[in-house]
Amino acid sequence: MNHEETRGTHHDPDGLDAHFAGLPHEVLAHETITRRPDAAGPKTQPAPWATEDVVPSAEPEPEAEPLRGVPAHVGNRPPAYPPHPLGRPSLRDADAFAPFSPVVLLDGARIGRLTVRAASVRGDSHNWEGSCRQDAMAVTRIGPPEAEMLLLAVADGVGSALYSHVGSYEFSRLAAVYLDREAESIHAALCARNEVELHVLATKAVAGAAAQLRSDWARAAQHQPRPYADQDYATTLHVLLIPTDPRIRDRVVCSVGDGGLFVLREGHWQHGDPDDGGELLDTRTEALPHAYRSVKATLLRTVPGEVLLLGTDGITNPLTQKDPEFARRLADAWGGPEVPSLSDFLWQAQTRAKTYDDDRTVICVWEEGA
Repeated sequence: MNHEETRGTHHDPDGLDAHFAGLPHEVLAHETITRRPDAAGPKTQPAPWATEDVVPSAEPEPEAEPLRGVPAHVGNRPPAYPPHPLGRPSLRDADAFAPFSPVVLLDGARIGRLTVRAASVRGDSHNWEGSCRQDAMAVTRIGPPEAEMLLLAVADGVGSALYSHVGSYEFSRLAAVYLDREAESIHAALCARNEVELHVLATKAVAGAAAQLRSDWARAAQHQPRPYADQDYATTLHVLLIPTDPRIRDRVVCSVGDGGLFVLREGHWQHGDPDDGGELLDTRTEALPHAYRSVKATLLRTVPGEVLLLGTDGITNPLTQKDPEFARRLADAWGGPEVPSLSDFLWQAQTRAKTYDDDRTVICVWEEGA
C-alpha cells in the first residue's frame, strides 16, 4: 500500500475493520453491540406494550413434575445394596478400558414400523464394589437395502474373567461386522426358513470375529506382564436379527451362553424359542471366544403387537423367578399401547429384586400393526 492509499486511515494491525466490513448487516450489528457494550447512544427503550398496566396471563404456572426417585423394587423390602453408583475404576489401578466404561448406556431407534429401546446398567453389586460394568450391547442395521436387517446384540462378560468387560464390548460390535458380511446370505436363508444354513452362517460370522479378537488380544498381551488367555475375555453373546421389510415375519436369534430372548404375548413372557424346550437359555457353561463352535441359530416367527426382549441374565433370570411380580411389572410397563420414552424405559429396566444384583442389559422391540 502506498502513501496515498494510507492517507486518512487509522492503524489496524489485526485487519478487524476489513473483517467487519465484510460481515452481513445483522451479524455486524450483533458484533458491534457485543464488542462495544459502553458505546454512546440512547439506551434501549421498552417496547410500547411493555407497560405496567398489562394484564397478566390468567394461565396458572405449570407444576413441576415429580421426580421418579430411586428405581422401584419388588418384594417387601428393597435390596440391601444402595440403588446408585458409588466408586469407579481409576487409571492407576485398572486396565485402560475399565475407567472409561460408563455406568449406564441408553439407546433407541425407530426404523419403519419397528421401535427399539435399549439400556445397559451396572448392577448393584458392581456399584457397591466400584468395578466397571461387564455387559455390553449394540443397536445397528446390517445388509443392503433389499436385504436389510435390524441387528440387536447383548453380551455379558463372565464375572470371574479379568477382561470380560473388554470381551463383551468387542464381541458385541465385531460380531455385527462379520454378520454384515454375510447379510445377503442370512437374509436369503431366513426367507427360505433354512435353519441349517442359518446355523452355518452364524457360526462362520462368530468364528471370524473370535479369530480376529484372539489375534488382536494376543498381540496386545506381548507388551503386558500377563500372557494372553481365552478365559480372561470370556463373555456370552446373543444377537437378534429382524428384517426391516414388514412382510417377512421370521426373525433369527444367534446365541452363545446364558441370557437370551423372551416374547411378551397376551401379557405373559415366553421363551423366545418355545419349540426348543428352553434349551436356548440353558448354556451357562459356554462363553466366547473359546466356544465359537457352540453358536445356536434359531428362527422365531412373531406378529405385530408382540414385544421382543433380548437380555443378559441380569434381567432374564428375574423374569423366570418363582415370584411373578418382577415379570408382571415389566409386562405392565412394556405391554401397553404406548412405547415408553428413553428415560422411562431406563427407569423401568432398573426395577430391583433381592438377590438379582448383576449387570442388566435389555433391548426391547415394538412393532406397529399394518
